[in-house]
Amino acid sequence: MASFRIDRTNEDILRELTAILRTVKDPRVAGPMLSIVRVEVTSDMSYAKVYVSAMEGLDAAKSAVKGLVSAQGYIRHALGTALHLRHVPELRFIPDDSIAYSAGIAKTLSDLERAGKRGPGGESRQSGQREQSEQEEESHTSEGGPADE
Repeated sequence: MASFRIDRTNEDILRELTAILRTVKDPRVAGPMLSIVRVEVTSDMSYAKVYVSAMEGLDAAKSAVKGLVSAQGYIRHALGTALHLRHVPELRFIPDDSIAYSAGIAKTLSDLERAGKRGPGGESRQSGQREQSEQEEESHTSEGGPADE
């Protein structure tokens, strides 16, 4: 039963921290486009690991973590006020590069998609596929399909 409470607390902290990030005035935090990827609260709710990612990459996330650590008192106070917790866990901010990593994967996939539309001879692959499917249809009907006699 306790794991449901921890999971709910993880989600609540993540949601509230996202809102609190908008109010932090530190330029290291307000400058880059930050996202809180996930929150992991310990079973006794004394510590919470907060994974922070930046669109600009891991270096921007590391810089933002320094700003978040300096604003930790304000963030814990605002978090306690928003969630009405008896004990607000101590926040440990950890830089993460998942947003930049996923953006790189998306770029690679779009490049592959664009390259896949062109065939090896420079012609459109879609027209080559149409021609191939038409040839397959012709071969099926000429191989002695139903009622050819």
